[in-house]
Amino acid sequence: MKAGRDAIEDFGYHLPEGRIARYPAARRDQSRLLVAPRSGEPFEHRVFRDLPGLIRAGDVLVVNESQVLPVRLLGAKPTGARAEVLLLRPLGEEDPSEAAGTEAAGTDGAARDGRARREDSRLWEALVRPGGKLKPGRTVEVAPDLVVHILDSTPDHGRIVRIETPLTVEEALERHGRVPLPPYLRRRDEPVDRARYQTVYARTPGSVAAPTAGLHFTRELMDALEAGGVRIARVTLHVGVATFRPAGPPDGDPRSPGEERYRIPREAARRVAAARAGGGRVWAVGTTVVRTLESAADGTGGVRAGCGTTDLFIRPPFDFQVVDALITNFHLPHSTLLMLVAAFAGHERTMDAYREAIDQGYRFYSYGDAMVIS
Repeated sequence: MKAGRDAIEDFGYHLPEGRIARYPAARRDQSRLLVAPRSGEPFEHRVFRDLPGLIRAGDVLVVNESQVLPVRLLGAKPTGARAEVLLLRPLGEEDPSEAAGTEAAGTDGAARDGRARREDSRLWEALVRPGGKLKPGRTVEVAPDLVVHILDSTPDHGRIVRIETPLTVEEALERHGRVPLPPYLRRRDEPVDRARYQTVYARTPGSVAAPTAGLHFTRELMDALEAGGVRIARVTLHVGVATFRPAGPPDGDPRSPGEERYRIPREAARRVAAARAGGGRVWAVGTTVVRTLESAADGTGGVRAGCGTTDLFIRPPFDFQVVDALITNFHLPHSTLLMLVAAFAGHERTMDAYREAIDQGYRFYSYGDAMVIS
């Protein structure tokens, strides 16, 4: 593949040993914050609680309400050998696009009922380990009241599984599931992760990974932003397992991040439109929000309310129609998330910012520090 700003090899960098944040900061808003103006002005080094000084009254801050489910199930095959099932998404109950009429219209009761039916589905798409041993027809016993039956294979080496439990699926996961921490943390989940690998505003279960830019917010910080005249808009995009995968080998073609489900309530669309009409800026908290908003762009700077799935692949060059400013963590090299950031800030500016963060000792990845690009 010819080298260029959309070549995977152009999104690599060397991260010194020990710079991956394996645990969160003592307090969410004590993370460091690198301010990287797209104009090329000098970088600034702040802490995340300084954010209200960067966002103006009349701006809208868009957050992703998706909640991480404890979907990592550790169990055993009938032989006693260890086995693992990572549940990705429920199947067969309701297509998110079919719920768009009720959810977008604000019929909250109907929307909640629809989501509850999906969450309690016994059929799920999943990843299993060891994949060569857990073929259709096999079972994994997680606990006496939770057994996973392997029903079928999927084209991308996943599985279709059925959950057998006298509990609701949500109850079974809360009782026996583990937080699906990113593999680069190289540790098992611990009690601290139940709270800290979750945003303070998460309320719609469905993600297998946290929308990590939001992990830095505290309730007090959200209150301070609103007190300063910033409007909060809430959307949902359920993060899929592709967030852990590289975009492909450095000398190959980039792979799409895959499909993810999203929902934009009418109130969120109205707040984006109001900010735009009043000369305010649209701030996206994380790459998941960018993908949601740009997938639903209406051509006028606003977004269409509704539900659906998106396979939008944002990489340089990309014409952003909605997002004016981005709050994001530092992402893995050769990843689609880093490509998205480079599409927004510019390739050279993004890689300069990463070099600056490395030189200044910032912590990287899910539990690491953050960056503002505006």
